[in-house]
Amino acid sequence: RVMKQVDATSKEAKSFLKQQEKMQSGAAASLPTVSGVKRPSGMSSLLGKITSKKQKMSTLEKSKLDWENFKEEEGIGEELAIHNRGKDGYIERKAFLERVDHRQFEIERDLRLSRMKP
Repeated sequence: RVMKQVDATSKEAKSFLKQQEKMQSGAAASLPTVSGVKRPSGMSSLLGKITSKKQKMSTLEKSKLDWENFKEEEGIGEELAIHNRGKDGYIERKAFLERVDHRQFEIERDLRLSRMKP
């Protein structure tokens, strides 16, 4: 058995919860009830009420979720990863600029040290 943790607001988690509700509603329909509606009772219903509070989603989380869904739907995740590793990628450009800045700092430091009197 494999356990997988996903974000509670993800598409995969929502589909899993829908499947669980369908299974529970199918099991509840097979049990006879007095009024035709089975009411939950006991500790499980109390825990369900306590843990069923909806968490507010921030704009950043929503944007990230939308972007991940878009990449999955369009199938462009791998293509983006390949592109970002190339010379035109943002990460590669930032790393290059950081290396240049560090090299320039070392040159200036060596120049300052050579000018100092022993």
